[in-house]
Amino acid sequence: MIADCLGSIVERTRFSDLEIIVSDNGSTDGSVAFIRETFPDVKVIENRENLGFARGNNVGIRVSEGEYVLILNPDTYVHEGALDRWVEFADRHPEAGAFGCRVTNPDGSYQQSARPFPTVRGELLAALYLRSLAYISDYFTSDMYTGWKGDTERAIDWQSGCCVMFRGALLKQLGGFDEQFFYHYEEVDLCRRVWNLGHSVLYTPEVSITHLGGQSVGRFPVPFELEKCRNRYRYFYKYFGKRGVRQCRRALLLWLRVRQLGYGVKRLLDGSDALSGRLAMYRTCFAWNKQIDPVRFVEAGVEPPLGKKLVPSA
Repeated sequence: MIADCLGSIVERTRFSDLEIIVSDNGSTDGSVAFIRETFPDVKVIENRENLGFARGNNVGIRVSEGEYVLILNPDTYVHEGALDRWVEFADRHPEAGAFGCRVTNPDGSYQQSARPFPTVRGELLAALYLRSLAYISDYFTSDMYTGWKGDTERAIDWQSGCCVMFRGALLKQLGGFDEQFFYHYEEVDLCRRVWNLGHSVLYTPEVSITHLGGQSVGRFPVPFELEKCRNRYRYFYKYFGKRGVRQCRRALLLWLRVRQLGYGVKRLLDGSDALSGRLAMYRTCFAWNKQIDPVRFVEAGVEPPLGKKLVPSA
């Protein structure tokens, strides 16, 4: 995939002063040698271990020199002229500090890449499948912009870390990603800090990339789902304190239980391995979240023994 990603950047971008940096989190499949041989102008940084998304990207951010810094997953490819149009869009909006674009699935359908900031109310609405209430009032906004398919320009709360662009100076002023987030919520936090400094995050549908999705984490579904839970707690503690993170846990338990029940009924009609695997994941995540004290976890790293056995690896 890295060959398609880098090839799309090189072949479909017209800027002559483009800088490409690959931060390699300890890959063992020959990627580093391949990149150096096939794309000699690309700067490769070997981290020699899996630093996680936040730390791995910060390594590249620190050595970057561009006016804009684009964070891009390796399981993506950019479309013709996308980066050129994106920079032109950013130049027209000096009030913005970060920028989102249209992310599509391989079949061309819209991938939910731009979302509202998480709140306890939003988590509860999403847990109970009540997202459609947002058609009545923005008060009921949950974990997505209900009714919006990414086809219009607008301000957004945050853009998926698979493809999000920042002003370089602002990004370095913020210190890059918060490294307490290993995987997930790091881009939510960073976009929130952009807004907190008085800069907006703007989305344009005129720029698009394709994201294959989940290619780097699909081998470890349960460990990475638990890592999402860990970082959800870190995020809610950071912005909503002890009370907020405890409310977040209750909403998450509800979310997991509702899906356990729903997919359990569905499995009676469809006993596929995929459904069985999904249910096993929900059971494990529910058990872990049932046992955890989210405050003790964030403050002291204390978590159920189950979680320590399931740690994401490179």
